[in-house]
Amino acid sequence: MDTSSSLLLFSFFFFIIIVIFNKINGLRSSPATKKKLNDHHVISHSHGPKFPQGSLGWPVIGETIEFISSAYSDHPESFMDKRRVMYGRVFKSHIFGTATIVSTDAEVNRAVLQSDSTAFVPFYPKTVRELMGKSSILLINGSLHRRFHGLVGSFLKSPLLKAQIVRDMHKFLSESMDLWSEDQPVLLQDVSKTVAFKVLAKALISVEKGEELEELKKEFENFISGLMSLPINFPGTQLHRSLQAKKNMVKQVERIIEGKIRRAENKEEDGTVIAKDVVDVLLKDSSEYLTHNLIANNMIDMMIPGHDSVPVLITLAVKFLSDSPAALDLLTEENMKLKSLKELTGEPLYWNDYLSLPFTQKVITETLRMGNVIIGVMRKAMKDVEIKGYVIPKGWCFLAYLRSVHLDKLYYDSPYKFNPWRWQERDMNTSSFSPFGGGQRLCPGLDLSRLEASIFLHHLVTRFRWIAEEDTIINFPTVHMKNKLPIWIKRI
Repeated sequence: MDTSSSLLLFSFFFFIIIVIFNKINGLRSSPATKKKLNDHHVISHSHGPKFPQGSLGWPVIGETIEFISSAYSDHPESFMDKRRVMYGRVFKSHIFGTATIVSTDAEVNRAVLQSDSTAFVPFYPKTVRELMGKSSILLINGSLHRRFHGLVGSFLKSPLLKAQIVRDMHKFLSESMDLWSEDQPVLLQDVSKTVAFKVLAKALISVEKGEELEELKKEFENFISGLMSLPINFPGTQLHRSLQAKKNMVKQVERIIEGKIRRAENKEEDGTVIAKDVVDVLLKDSSEYLTHNLIANNMIDMMIPGHDSVPVLITLAVKFLSDSPAALDLLTEENMKLKSLKELTGEPLYWNDYLSLPFTQKVITETLRMGNVIIGVMRKAMKDVEIKGYVIPKGWCFLAYLRSVHLDKLYYDSPYKFNPWRWQERDMNTSSFSPFGGGQRLCPGLDLSRLEASIFLHHLVTRFRWIAEEDTIINFPTVHMKNKLPIWIKRI
């Protein structure tokens, strides 16, 4: 049996078990809910707001198998495309054991993502919810979420942190690239993941090197392995191992927090001390709800998007550039000019130097559009919500499938062609471009993602020429390269 068949078969049994557990836990539709679904179906035939058309698929499993089959293919959005032709850009389905309204409409997606918690709240599979915990920034709502998100977002956007990121990226990349050999391929996805994790750990909790970093990384790999595991928690299962790994990491972060507090007390530090990491920022807040345990748990949760999104963005950018010589030549020329200018003036490279490279930023933007690091965003309706003539019923899951929007010829000419030049006259601030989600839960680290990718590409093109081996983009359950994108380098 080949790999694709094995993955598909595994996924089949995986989601059958999830649905069975959902039924056991009473998560399937009750008679009252079924009656409400019928009521909404009646609405669809009236002249008022309509309940989206579609199919709930087979009993119990819904349309999950076809969804996964498409997701593992080289055209993951085919599941959406087929139904968009049949039912329109917004339709109903039943996937992952949940009745779901799926949207490939840019305006509907934006409206949902910008809604507050009275209309929609975050929704994740049961395993993810267990691993995150009820106090996770990814799940909490209301004033605590706004406070936490605001504090973290302000720090991640600060010039102080951006300057630190530049120094750290330069250090970590130099240490890595100095060891690259011309006699064997460099696995770019692994390199970018290692560097990004070091930068992330330092920005969040000031862990930079040594046994502490290695312990954290080891436990985090055990933890993240459980995000797509079966929702079964007893000794020996992946979920149990992942929960234990998180407990270990939380204890490690709590020790770091205690150390920070002791040092502050010993030095009689006051509130004027400049924060060096996210933990420092949160410890300065006087809110009684931001306990040390809550802070520690959320530092782990915040590692999840940073652990995958930045390395994948970097890897896909190199992949697309390797397949587009004209774009690679122009990006290289732009970065070589910047390097020569800085060498001539004797000035270091600042964070705004990287972000001011116009074509490099267009390459990153186009990579985000084509690569779809975040394929979609899920929400749960807290009440019946009407958007653009559609009714999204209370209790239903809503899937904003961003990939379909980014690859829709309605919004983009030749959408499957890597074309950074398309952004010369195109505005990024539109509903048809939302690579990091949107609304109150817009990823607070989006500026840093661009910065890290810009720095990595600058170091790569100004130090090396390379040839990339043929590799395939895998889009499910997360976006990654099948063979980690091996490249053969030649030093300049």
